[in-house]
Amino acid sequence: MLKQRIITALIMLAVLLPALFHSRIEFFALLTLVMIAAAGWEWCRLNGIQDSWSVAVGMGLGGLMGLLWWFSVLDQVQWVIWMVTSGVWALIAVTLLTRGVSQWGMWPAGLRLAGGCLLLAAAWLALVEARKMGLVYLLSVLTLVWMADIAAYFGGKTWGRRKLAPTISPAKSWEGAYSGFAGVCGLAAFWIWYDGLRQDDSVSIFGLMLAHGWIWLALAVISLTAMSVIGDLIESLVKRSAGVKDSSGLLPGHGGVLDRVDALLPVLPVALMFTQLP
Repeated sequence: MLKQRIITALIMLAVLLPALFHSRIEFFALLTLVMIAAAGWEWCRLNGIQDSWSVAVGMGLGGLMGLLWWFSVLDQVQWVIWMVTSGVWALIAVTLLTRGVSQWGMWPAGLRLAGGCLLLAAAWLALVEARKMGLVYLLSVLTLVWMADIAAYFGGKTWGRRKLAPTISPAKSWEGAYSGFAGVCGLAAFWIWYDGLRQDDSVSIFGLMLAHGWIWLALAVISLTAMSVIGDLIESLVKRSAGVKDSSGLLPGHGGVLDRVDALLPVLPVALMFTQLP
């Protein structure tokens, strides 16, 4: 299992890194668009849609978003998209996490399907916009999610006592969540220090938030860390409702695309909301 995970990770890095570091954003946009289309397919399957229709929805989602982005249809309303998407994620967190796994299937299938696809689309738009803002900015957002996850894992293993959401993800604890937040605070200090060493236009999200003051930085760090946990919990809730361990087997040893990007889905639009306040 470990060997399979390592091989898959190396292949993903070999494909992703050249697109990520390429000077032309189109390569990165296209690659991540394929990933979002795959995530759309997984989302449909998790919600009981037949395979043929799931493929059609995934491809349609990818094609539509590609066209909207290519023709800059949404450029003038992006901040509105980030605001609305952030509000929807907050509403989802309050509603779904309080109602639990048993209530997920009670929501209309069309609402679940459309809502998930729209949130995937918003996350992809935010991902591409973050790359346009600079490699340092995008990496700071990605590493925030990774740090929150890694620090929460080790903190939970070491000190975890009180369950965060026992019916949704029994392994998560409040101590792990606090450890994740502490890890992100340490990461923020690193990126702010790193920003001071650079003279180009690409600045981390932490540096941009600090420019608005320490209170704004603290609010952003708390919100983004919380959103990374919420994204993970929401996917766990949906998978538990569907009775599956992974969203798919597309990434051997890692599960599916949704399993790899669940925490990023709410973090990306919320990060852009904080960054592009008018």
